Amino acid sequence: MENSGQESNLTSETSATYNSPYPLYSLAFSPTHRHRIAAGSFIEDYTNRVDILSFDPDSLSITPNPTLSFDHPYPPTKLMFHPSPPSSSGGDILASSGDYLRLWDLRDDGGGSVEPISVLNNSKTSEFCAPLTSFDWNEIEPKRIGTSSIDTTCTIWDIEKSVVETQLIAHDKEVYDIAWGEARVFSSVSADGSVRIFDLRDKEHSTIIYENPQPDTPLLRLAWNKQDLRYMATILMDSNKVVILDIRSPTMPVAELERHQGCVNAIAWAPQSSKHICSGGDDSLALIWELPTVAGPNGIDPMSMYSAGSEINQLQWSSAQPDWIAVAFANKMQLLKV
Repeated sequence: MENSGQESNLTSETSATYNSPYPLYSLAFSPTHRHRIAAGSFIEDYTNRVDILSFDPDSLSITPNPTLSFDHPYPPTKLMFHPSPPSSSGGDILASSGDYLRLWDLRDDGGGSVEPISVLNNSKTSEFCAPLTSFDWNEIEPKRIGTSSIDTTCTIWDIEKSVVETQLIAHDKEVYDIAWGEARVFSSVSADGSVRIFDLRDKEHSTIIYENPQPDTPLLRLAWNKQDLRYMATILMDSNKVVILDIRSPTMPVAELERHQGCVNAIAWAPQSSKHICSGGDDSLALIWELPTVAGPNGIDPMSMYSAGSEINQLQWSSAQPDWIAVAFANKMQLLKV
């Protein structure tokens, strides 16, 4: 992160590229298999694909693992590995959202295989489920996954028992993202333009900590700072802004990051630092920001920027290897060393 405010020229020493046969969207790093990445296709068709990739940081090569890759119904809206899978399996458990919440067992024995574990439907009245926009795995209590849906609800699953723990009408409109803060506290963003915090110990109430000043402008993504739970980041539809919130002072953002030249599509906090966040957008740039103690009158400049080949749709910051960020654009996934 040494290039202050400079565009870094991606060299063969600082990046690795995987070319997929199809457009990519969802990405996930495995926390247990440090060099494993899941990448989901974005094909406007029923049959999609999740490829499991292996990254070799020494040779900077990314290779697909065909025995662990699998077909997926519809494009996965999010992928996430189990934060701490049971050591007995030796493999990985991967969750995906789309038409349902699905769990997959990636087994490494005997060359590798994939077994579907469960297909979880959050509709009590129908065999069909309203599409899931996103989900988050609870790192503190990994038996819990929270999903967000276009039907205005958030559903909290006990995945060990495959049962709904609770389901809340979270917003007035579609819920686009969800993030856990503590074991029983989660937050969500919606097409109604609000960020709300929920506590499972008091399901009747939620706290609105931000409302978009532009009426009827949806909030698309939410990232809760795991190193400092006072801070969250959200992005607005069709906006170049990243809004940084402090939950102690609701309604007023503590910072608005406005240096992108196009819409911001993805955000991720640094896993090892409470002060750094990365954003990617339609301007083909991934920007890394260091949040100051006090924002100056002219706003905040990014500390470094990376240029991709086209619009960045998704990015993830690896917790197992915090000096690597993955970005997805067109049919490529690129790993950037920061």
